[in-house]
Amino acid sequence: MIKREELDEARQKIYDEAVKSPEGLRGVAGIRLHASGVDVRYDSPLGNRLTELAISTNAAETDAPYEWTLHAEEALRQGVEREIIDLLIQKKPLTEQVKGVGETEMAIVQLVREAVTKHKVSSETYAAALKALGKANLVDIVTLFAGYSGTSVRLGVVNQHITTDWKHIVPLQLPYDWAGSTPPDIDPGSRSRLPLIKTPQPPPNPDRPTLAPWGTGPNQLSLHAGKPGELEAAIGKRLMELTILVTAREVNQQYLWTMHELEAAKVGLEPQIIDVVRNRMPLAGIGEKEAAIIQIGRDIFGKHVVTSETYAVALKLFGERNVMDLAGLIAEQAGNAVILTAFDQRLPPEQKPLLTGTP
Repeated sequence: MIKREELDEARQKIYDEAVKSPEGLRGVAGIRLHASGVDVRYDSPLGNRLTELAISTNAAETDAPYEWTLHAEEALRQGVEREIIDLLIQKKPLTEQVKGVGETEMAIVQLVREAVTKHKVSSETYAAALKALGKANLVDIVTLFAGYSGTSVRLGVVNQHITTDWKHIVPLQLPYDWAGSTPPDIDPGSRSRLPLIKTPQPPPNPDRPTLAPWGTGPNQLSLHAGKPGELEAAIGKRLMELTILVTAREVNQQYLWTMHELEAAKVGLEPQIIDVVRNRMPLAGIGEKEAAIIQIGRDIFGKHVVTSETYAVALKLFGERNVMDLAGLIAEQAGNAVILTAFDQRLPPEQKPLLTGTP
């Protein structure tokens, strides 16, 4: 547990807010207080080569073609060797015999692969990452790739495509057809399922470069989302807690599941529906909105893309803004799950684990 006097003024305010929350300094809020406080995407002491290595590894592990296309090429520009990029896309181990690979590179890649894909980080992998990076840099880089895990979710919900004129340097081999003919539900302007909202393009910032082609990617997605509090007003706390439980189940995150099963019960989510999610049971016999939320989660974590059929049902039931806010909630909790998993957050001693078959 971090001490308040160890923090700068900005993070002391975060500390004070965390202490007031139900979890206190346990969980994601407490873990994040151990970070350096810098903008890790651009200002990490580790340098852009290693941060882009982490982002690209996440993109490969989550089968995220748009994210991979942009960041694998940025990683090459930042000095990541082509052989390393090829091993990431092939999901093969890094070894010290590969040019550019040392203990730091191996530690980062293995940490991402275990936290994001295996949903469990071994003590050996954690120890190697802590030794190679140090505490603050370790928290920073986990927070970084956890955020990009969330970005992969949001992009996968709307099936974000890259622009048609993009020349792929290192194509991502996917379990589904992404690079072939464009699906009919993809808007030609936004290159996703969302209609293009045109906004003025800001001048380039060399210190904070935007990799995404204008009109595509996270910035465009955010234009379709609602304001804080709108999703709860629209669908209620009960369905929001269901969304979090689906996320926790699909990534096998015991702490996230248990804390939110308790909360879900308080706000009226029926035990039958909780068991459908917990045991991955068929969706027959439950409400259409509940079924749609569960199917979105199963699609995005099982296939890394929401199918056209699932998206169309959700769009009809919830409307575009609420679908995007649901995607944002899943993304946020997916990122939280990665952080909790990387640092092996345990439940309070008095709390019985509620997610069967998960540590």
